[in-house]
Amino acid sequence: MSLLQEEHEQRTEATAAPRNGSQLMIEALKRNGVQHIFGYPGGAIMPLYDALVDSGLTHFLCRHEQGASFAADAYGRVTRRPGVCMATSGPGATNLVTGIANAFMDSVPMVAITGQVPSPLQGTDAFQEVDIFGITLPVVKHSYIVRDVAEIGALVDEAFHVATSGRPGPVLIDFPKDISVQMTEEVRARPRETFTAPEPDAAAIRAAADMLATARRPLVIGGGGIAISDSVEVFRRFIRRYQLPVTTTLKAMGVIPTDEEGFLGMLGMHGNEAANHAVQNCDVLMVVGGRFDDRVTGKLSHFAPTARVIHMDIDPAEVAKLRRPDIAIVGELAPALEALERHADERGAAPRVSESWHRQCTAWQKEFAWRYDAPGEGIYAPKLLRDLSRHSDEPPVIACDVGQHQMWVAQHCRFTDPLQHLTSGGLGAMGYGLPAAIGAKVARPEATVVAVSGDGSFMMNVQELATIKRYGIDVRIVLIDNSMLGMVRQWQKLFFGGKYSEVDLSDNPDFAKVAEAFGLRARTIERPDQVAGGLDWLLSPDGPALLHVKIDPEENVWPLVPPGSANHQMMGTGQGKRSKGQWEGLME
Repeated sequence: MSLLQEEHEQRTEATAAPRNGSQLMIEALKRNGVQHIFGYPGGAIMPLYDALVDSGLTHFLCRHEQGASFAADAYGRVTRRPGVCMATSGPGATNLVTGIANAFMDSVPMVAITGQVPSPLQGTDAFQEVDIFGITLPVVKHSYIVRDVAEIGALVDEAFHVATSGRPGPVLIDFPKDISVQMTEEVRARPRETFTAPEPDAAAIRAAADMLATARRPLVIGGGGIAISDSVEVFRRFIRRYQLPVTTTLKAMGVIPTDEEGFLGMLGMHGNEAANHAVQNCDVLMVVGGRFDDRVTGKLSHFAPTARVIHMDIDPAEVAKLRRPDIAIVGELAPALEALERHADERGAAPRVSESWHRQCTAWQKEFAWRYDAPGEGIYAPKLLRDLSRHSDEPPVIACDVGQHQMWVAQHCRFTDPLQHLTSGGLGAMGYGLPAAIGAKVARPEATVVAVSGDGSFMMNVQELATIKRYGIDVRIVLIDNSMLGMVRQWQKLFFGGKYSEVDLSDNPDFAKVAEAFGLRARTIERPDQVAGGLDWLLSPDGPALLHVKIDPEENVWPLVPPGSANHQMMGTGQGKRSKGQWEGLME
């Protein structure tokens, strides 16, 4: 008898008093370990909010449904358990879609519950009716419309299993209002298939071990799947044992401590020069939990041109989707890495990196080391972010928005754990940082959590300052303000002849006053000699605060692999990397 069947039998034998669908939903959420919910009420979901009262669950009223979905996303990343968000039908449900899509693109466990108009009215264009089931089909792992009140418990159990098994992702539960108030004494189980990841193929493991043993210029790309699958320690042991040079994708920052010798930094469009040169010159490329994203590979046909490829991933759909590997290992990463290490030991065929390759990688690191004293006026955002992440022995959790500051965080901040770096990777959703910081702080109240945002991104979910104030959520905010949509401006200057179109944000409000109006501490800095004091003030034990940092509107993110170029064809390479003066000629 399965656990689900046992629970069903126990509940049936208990002959519980009649409960409505909303009460059964709350019971099922609690049974699946839910403690915190992010949401916004409305008509169709009102019965579920009624059942929340005295339920023992903690609900956070976000001030926009998108904020709730981003907070749930970050909660899911940090805990590796589904973050839960909910909203009413119609506009409430559609406002969740961006956060659901974000979780789907970055493989984050989430359960989104949407109210729906009563079943008899569905399909009649009723007030606040949208087909959220159909709208979200491309961006969910699975979807449900609740049709039978007696199956609610089993359906929720299955939703949580689907959200976390295999490659995680978001699951939608659409909850019609008539079902949410319907009474029942009956609780029925429903058949459920349990996902079991395939065992790593023994022949593929042997072939991969042999390939690594014959490599002289091996390189490992760590992907986001390492953190998702809780394989960080196994990955680190494997890398360290064989002293393999390693680079990571944006989502995998922290799977190897960023200060560790042998770590070449992030690769790709805004990757470190050392990492991009290494990937273009390696002879064996081992990709662990990554998917050959276009921002990683540059011109795909020119990516790692001399390398044989080993691709390890739990999702067979990712294998050969973009780059056909020489060897594919499909399954859980930790057992696959352990099997690879074990096989290398048994055969005496451990990877042996040539000394010349180690020397070359070290030479690239030294040649392209960042100069934080590069000439330039005003506050240098890369240095500020570097100092922020090194302000204490343990780096803070950084929830980052999207834009230039996102790339600066990945390039310059210190991370010792991938759960310290929360960012919208696949979707690139502006407005993610502030609500994500809320979700992260709720999940890890003991951690220092910093939202790093740009002036463009910040305005997209600025209303969540009210959520921080209401619940006393101790989030610290670094707002990097260049009065521009900085990344778009940089691209327009580089690739559109300097014709600027709708990137001017010089009419921004006084962000410090905005934060103070919401009841938060706030301070503005605009000179380099104010940075140290500003960070001390921000990270003091005085509660949530916003540090408004004004920087040069012409500052750019370097290096940059232009669209359609190979990774070694970077613009803005070399030491210094200040945009004014030194690199201006690149943009004429």
